[in-house]
This record gives sequence, C-alpha cells and structure tokens, in this order.
Amino acid sequence: MNLLLFQPGELDAGAALTVADGRARHLLDVLHVGPGSEVRVGAVDGGIGTASVIAVDAGRVTLRCRLGDPPPRPRVDLLLALPRPKVLRRLWAQLAALGVGRVMLTNAERVERNYFDTHLLTPAVYEPLLLEGLQQARDTWMPRVTVHRQFRRLVEDELDALCPAAIRLVAEPGEAPRVSRALAHAPPEARVLLAVGPEGGWNAFELSQLEAHRFTRVGMQARTLRSDTACVALLTLVHDALAAG
Repeated sequence: MNLLLFQPGELDAGAALTVADGRARHLLDVLHVGPGSEVRVGAVDGGIGTASVIAVDAGRVTLRCRLGDPPPRPRVDLLLALPRPKVLRRLWAQLAALGVGRVMLTNAERVERNYFDTHLLTPAVYEPLLLEGLQQARDTWMPRVTVHRQFRRLVEDELDALCPAAIRLVAEPGEAPRVSRALAHAPPEARVLLAVGPEGGWNAFELSQLEAHRFTRVGMQARTLRSDTACVALLTLVHDALAAG
C-alpha cells in the first residue's frame, strides 16, 4: 500500500483519521508505524498529502492528516465489452492503477449473457479492488463504473452524455494505425475514450456502429489478446501518447 486512502467522511473536524480495519493492520504489521511516524494519505476523489501517527491502541491507528491538492484526474475513459468474471476480477485493480476516469461495461455478440449475473458487477465487490489499485498507484480518483446490457443503446443514445468531448478510439487486431499516431495531434487536456472488445473481437456490425459514432480504429499487432492483457497494453500506450503530446 503506497497510499492510505480514506473516505472524506472518515476525517473529523480536526483532520484526525482513525482506522481499525485492513489499513490499520498494514500500518502496524507491514509499515510498523508508531506515534510520530509519517505516512502518505489521500481522500477518495480528493486531496493527497501526509499524516502523522498520533496514537496506536489495540489495533487502532489515529493519524492527523495534512492534505494538498488532488492529483490530476485521468484523461482516459474505457468502454469495455464485459470479459469473463475471472478476467474482470484481475482487471479492476489494474484499471484503477493505470488510471481511468470512467469504465463502461457493455454487451457484445461474443459476450456470454451470464457474465452479467456475476457478483463482480456490484459496487461492494469491485470498489475495494479499485481502491487497491489506487493505493498502489498513489491516486485518489475512483473510476466511475456503469453497466450497459444493450450495446446499441449505449453507443447511439447514451455515449454522448457520458463522454461528450472525447477523442474516440476502438481497438481491433490487425492492420490499423498505432495509438501514438492516432493521438499525435491531440489537443492539450483532451480526453480519450478507448473501446476494447471481447477476446474474439468486435463483430462487423459493432465496429460499424462505433465508427459511425466517431471512433477511429487503432491496433498494436495482428495477435488476438486476452481482455486483461489488451486493456493494460492499450491504456499504457494511450497514457504514454498523451504525456508525449
């Protein structure tokens, strides 16, 4: 844990924070803190800074927090065809660590319908995994997650409201421009919406729908990758291209 995250409501009027859960165990058993120790802290969707340990008692740790400005909000959003549940479990923390502002999970022809019944789509399950990724990356911005069972409705009717002013890219194996080329002239502070399909790829209709709504094809190589591998690689390339621009 490279950053201790807390909900803003956990902080009292005197900027004191008391933890008695897994965070406290990590502070005590891994970091071996005691009164006077300094740790990095952040408020979810808020500022980041440091805190001094002021008391340790029976598995409880109390800290006095000093927060600065929030880190920059990730400039990348992800439209992802819902992967297999075990792949999705692996992805949650990685997506938060890499940095995404929004995750939109949607249907596709090659998505099994029973994937939508997984408990991994409930906030009580995925939010701790997202927090794990944020703490790893020292970020505070919790990705916004929405689930869309109807692909066509999402693309035609909902996407403009969710991501109104983004550069839109759709990843597809095969011959397609590289991410760096597609983003070579991205305006400063531009947001990017990246669409990643199921492991078998988008079908022809889905690709045509995306391209009809301002998505540009990008690719890495001819290989067909697993959803988690493709997401990690593509998000890394998008962030790198934005930083270079």
